Amino acid sequence: MTTSDLESETTPTRSEIKIPCEVYSRIVGYLRPVQNWHQGKQQEFRERKMFRVPEEALAEEEPR
Repeated sequence: MTTSDLESETTPTRSEIKIPCEVYSRIVGYLRPVQNWHQGKQQEFRERKMFRVPEEALAEEEPR
């Protein structure tokens, strides 16, 4: 048995070292973990689109 054979047997694969990442979303003013949502809400979250508002548009807004 060579050293590389031994390493391939003892080195964990990438899938074994992955750690799940907890994703939070802001709902009604507070953050909630997405994994606790039911399937329909999770799918809705995946389908959301993000938009960037140009700085110029923000500067044109009148103060309230």
